[in-house]
Amino acid sequence: MRRPSLMLFAAAVIHFAANHSAMAADLARGYPPPAYIPPPVIIPYLWTGCYVGGNAGGAWSDVDLTGVGGVNFSPTNSGFAGGGQVGCDYQWSTSWVVGFRNMLDATSLSSSTTLSTIPFTGTVDSQIHWFDTLTARGGYLVTPEVLLYAQGGVAWTNTDITFNSNGSQVGELSNNHTGWTLGAGAEWKFAPHWSVFAEYNFMSFGTQNATFTGCGGTCVVNGNAKADVQDVLAGVNYRF
Repeated sequence: MRRPSLMLFAAAVIHFAANHSAMAADLARGYPPPAYIPPPVIIPYLWTGCYVGGNAGGAWSDVDLTGVGGVNFSPTNSGFAGGGQVGCDYQWSTSWVVGFRNMLDATSLSSSTTLSTIPFTGTVDSQIHWFDTLTARGGYLVTPEVLLYAQGGVAWTNTDITFNSNGSQVGELSNNHTGWTLGAGAEWKFAPHWSVFAEYNFMSFGTQNATFTGCGGTCVVNGNAKADVQDVLAGVNYRF
């Protein structure tokens, strides 16, 4: 049993000596040593890919009403906002990420204002049912796992404003409206497929117009409404 072991050991020694002699001969002839090849750079948290997720937070709206009763007033209200998002990112260096996202949130925003002027006397009720944003975003990685970003794009909302006099509705502004949005936030990728984020967004929508009767049904009233919405949201994304 000892003879085969001794033979294997001797073969290993002879192989090592032969290789060492060959390297020494190459150096003696002036051949350079093999070039050093550094190991590849591995990014531990690659952001390239798509994701789906959910979010929740608070929202505020300012509805600027003009031309009703000859006065201007801006009922402000706050409420809950929450929904979901889907998007894709591309990490084009070790520090920069670009992408796009669509977010759809329902809201509980509503307010009521009472007017006691001529030609309109009554209440104005406003509700913002939902908003939808389609944005492009770009961000900087302060660490491989933490992204600071800014975003902007187009926004849609469903706003319902009703004018009520003597207990009955006399006018309404209700439709889906298009505007724009800007925002900023931070996202932390705490696992290869999971990230959490917090962000602020501002959305502005154009002016809506309505014509209805006032003065107890004896005159015409023109009303204009412009809505701005802000939100602060936190959410989670699953990345694949």
